[in-house]
Amino acid sequence: MKAALPLVALLVAALLVLSQSIYTVDQRQYAIKFQLGEFIDAKTDAGLYFKVPLLQNVKFYDKRILLLDAPRPDRITTSEKKPLNVDFIAYWRVIDVRKYYQSVTGDEELAKQRLAQTIRAILGQEINKRTIHDAISAERDKIMTTTRQRADADAKQIGVEIVDVRLRRVEFPEEVLAQVYQRMESERKRVANQLRSQGAAESEKIRADADRQREVILADAYRQAQKTKGEGDAKAAAIYAAAYGQNPEFYAFYRSLETYKATFRNKSDVMVLDPNSEFFQYLKQSGAGKLTPPRAGAK
Repeated sequence: MKAALPLVALLVAALLVLSQSIYTVDQRQYAIKFQLGEFIDAKTDAGLYFKVPLLQNVKFYDKRILLLDAPRPDRITTSEKKPLNVDFIAYWRVIDVRKYYQSVTGDEELAKQRLAQTIRAILGQEINKRTIHDAISAERDKIMTTTRQRADADAKQIGVEIVDVRLRRVEFPEEVLAQVYQRMESERKRVANQLRSQGAAESEKIRADADRQREVILADAYRQAQKTKGEGDAKAAAIYAAAYGQNPEFYAFYRSLETYKATFRNKSDVMVLDPNSEFFQYLKQSGAGKLTPPRAGAK
């Protein structure tokens, strides 16, 4: 039993040494192996690896995409000398762990500071060349694309790749907003007044055109009515003439009766006339025998 104890102790020591000699690299990580504090190897593939206990140690770095969130908006001036508050975020990842360690000692915060400084400088240059309208809407995508490309070229020097740069907010500072809103309000009022003036002018034009059409329609209707009336009078005159030609004496008698009927319509009517006037021609006659009877077939 006592002879077996050294073997057990030796086995435990061997297992302990073996456990200290093996390390695993996850697929989401890079690994750098150091010997006495000096860089000797980098592992970029997932797997099981060996190291010398006590002499060698390993550090792990994230291979996944990381977020760079600007802590505060940056004040950038446009080509019109107008200030804007620009807030951005960026996505980045380590692509060369050896260069990453040599440049920033593998410090993630130090890498973020370096990337943020680069992106701020490039954004400032891009927005300085553009107007407010271009920076806010028209060329916003172009600004982000150009900034990503230029920042990525610089980030490669520290073993990092810039995956994307996004402008989260581009807005006026608080002290400028009141002036901008006032200017926008004045512009909207000017446009509204212009539209009202155009509407009033168009209304007057439509009203004048309607009045002109009304006058034309009334004149045309009056002309048509006069024409129809003239045609009716002509036909009536022709009928009267035909009737007169058939029996002039009877026609004269009939017209006189019509005149009497129209004249003595009301009992209160009073007329002062000479008894020998032609108006009483048929009233003074003793009868209708003296009238020439209508010819046969006369209407």
